[in-house]
Amino acid sequence: MPRSQRNDNFIDKTFTILADILLQILPTTKREREASTYHRDGMSAQSEGEYAEALRSYYKAMRLEVDSYDRSYIPHNIGPTHTSNGKHARALEYYFQAPERNSSPPQAFNNMAATCHHRGEQAIHQGNLEISEAWFDQAAEYWKQAVAPSPGNYIEAQNRLKITGRSSLFN
Repeated sequence: MPRSQRNDNFIDKTFTILADILLQILPTTKREREASTYHRDGMSAQSEGEYAEALRSYYKAMRLEVDSYDRSYIPHNIGPTHTSNGKHARALEYYFQAPERNSSPPQAFNNMAATCHHRGEQAIHQGNLEISEAWFDQAAEYWKQAVAPSPGNYIEAQNRLKITGRSSLFN
């Protein structure tokens, strides 16, 4: 039984049932259904803190998924898993893949910005102020891209830009 079908949470169970029904109704191949199952299993494992299992499921989904749009969401989910493991550089590699596959995923840009901001904070703690500024500037650029499609979202990003004096990048 796929992991996503073992959820005890009512909302997760409902979503899983609806997703399974849609996969049966919509004209999809066995490979696409498998990719979707692995992707959902990865999200389920990730939400339970089972990061190694989540990564295994995401990588299987990446190998199976053929639709470029659907495939663009998998690296977006792999990124936070690496972030949770403290592997920020690896997380950025996957965040960068999402916009390459889908031109405007604001959540990927937001995650890229948050990771760059974190790297900037790390540089400050290491005494590298020049490097930290470069990371913060990069974070501001990504936050700008995250906020642009829907200015009402990512209020925290907008506030961070104002607090750090980078709101001019936002105009």
